[in-house]
Formats: sequence, structure tokens, C-alpha cells
Amino acid sequence: MRLGKVLAGYGLILLLYLVVLLMADKSKGFFEYGHLALAQLPVLMSLALLSYGLRYARWYLLLKWSGHPCSALSGWWAYLSGFALTATPGKVGELLRIRYFGRLGVSADRVVSAFVFERALDLAVVFVLAALFIADEQMFWLAASFVSMFLVALVVAGLYPEILRQLSVFCVQKQWMKFSRMFEFLANVLHGCRAWMKPWPMAISLMIGAAAWLLTSFAFVYLLDRLEIQMPWLAALSTYPMAMLAGAASMLPGGVGSTEAAIVLQLKWHDVDTTTALLVAVVIRLGTMWFSVVCGFAAILVQEVQFVRSID
Repeated sequence: MRLGKVLAGYGLILLLYLVVLLMADKSKGFFEYGHLALAQLPVLMSLALLSYGLRYARWYLLLKWSGHPCSALSGWWAYLSGFALTATPGKVGELLRIRYFGRLGVSADRVVSAFVFERALDLAVVFVLAALFIADEQMFWLAASFVSMFLVALVVAGLYPEILRQLSVFCVQKQWMKFSRMFEFLANVLHGCRAWMKPWPMAISLMIGAAAWLLTSFAFVYLLDRLEIQMPWLAALSTYPMAMLAGAASMLPGGVGSTEAAIVLQLKWHDVDTTTALLVAVVIRLGTMWFSVVCGFAAILVQEVQFVRSID
């Protein structure tokens, strides 16, 4: 892993955050209101950590239901490590977990299957939360289209993996070997998801996911309340989920830029000035996504130290 380049990239993004805030700092001073917003970070991070714990509980159950149980504590560190690279398109960097779950005896195919299944459930839950208050129909239908296409493609491919295998055979005939291996791998991964496409695993997974993402949404509502930003409660609850969908649809790394822009746009619909909206967007992202990145690197450090000690 080229962690140096990753850290440099993250540092550049955080620097751009500050530059944008200072450039937008016209009517209200960032340093006048920033300390109040930043003071909420401990609460935001605590709620985020509880959310990660619930999401890990779901992941732990998925592995157990598929016949791949692991130590709860070791699995927690392995799961958390994926967040180090969560700021990637589609969060595919979270597949770093393959490295650490592999040490626990969980195959790469099973980790990828759990990742895909988890991502599908998260999209469904976040979309429901975003739909609680529809302020802009165009943004809502764009989000609905993105979520629907992803989920339909996943369900069809999961129930009929032979479609992907036929594509793999076709690529072999055309001597497109890289694509052939990719389609064969995807067929195995999505076929693995079928172990969880049953009433009880689906219901339990969705309930845990709903609780986890509600905590994140409540963190956003809490931040608005502390900054005395007045808006309808359901609108406040649905703003961050809608922004996350916009970020996911943009396919930008971690939705950086697009998620923040969606937050600002939605807050401006409720007469929040641009600078304050930017401040809210940056602080909630620091307390959720960027906090998860820090947790991920901490988990990597813990596991690498444990691994070195185990081979000494």
C-alpha cells in the first residue's frame, strides 16, 4: 500500500476545504462561527463511531451466516481498516479489508460479496432516509434512478450469475482475457450474495443498517441545532442522506466536493447563507467521513503491530 501518497492526497483535500471556506468568507467570518461548529466534533464523532459499530455488527453476522465466523475483536479491526481508503470512487478502497480478513481465514471472494451486499443495503436505507423530505424533485429522481439501476443490476446478476459467466465466455472468444476474468470474478462474488438473500438475513441487515445511518443523520440534525439553523425536522434529517447519494452518483473519490455541494444547495433552499452552509458541510464531513479515515488508519496500525509481534 502506498500510504504516503494516500495521506498526501487526503492532506491536499483538507487544505482545499480550508481554502474554499476562506474564499467564501464574505458576509460572516469563519473564525467567528467556526469554533462553535468545531466544538461539536466530539459528539459527531461519537455518533459516527456508534454507527460504525452497528455496521460492523451487520458485517459480523453476514460472515457468520455464510459459514465464515471470526473473532469479534479481530474482525472489528479488520472491518475498521477499510475506512482508511473509504474516500475512493464507490468506496472500493474499503476492499483493503481483504488483506486483514484474509489473515482471519476469510476468502477474498467472501469479503467482496459482503462488501457488495453491504453497499446495496446502505444505498437502499440511505435512499429511504433521503426520501423523507423531497425539496427538489429533480435531485430526488436523479438519486432514485441511480439507486434503482444499481440495485436492479445487483439483484439480476445475483440471481442469474450465468449472465456474467456467459459474458466471460464471450470475452474469452474475443481474447479479452482481463475482462473475462473480471466477469468470472463478479459472477462468483454476486453468487456469494445469494446466501443472504433470504427473509431473515435481509430484514435483520436492513434494520441494523437503518439504525446505523439514522445515527449519522441525527449527527447532522444535532449540528444544525447547535448552530441554531432553523428548518423542518424531516428536511434536516434527510439532507445528509440525499447529499451522500449525490456524492455516490458523482463517482468522485469519497464524493468529495459533490457531497458538500449538495449539502450547501439543500441548506440554501432553507435560506441558510452560503458561508454557514459551507461550514456545516465541512464540519459534518470532518466528523463522519474524515473521522472514519482516521479510524481506518488507526486500525491498520494496530493490526500491523500485532502482525509483526506474531512473527517475531
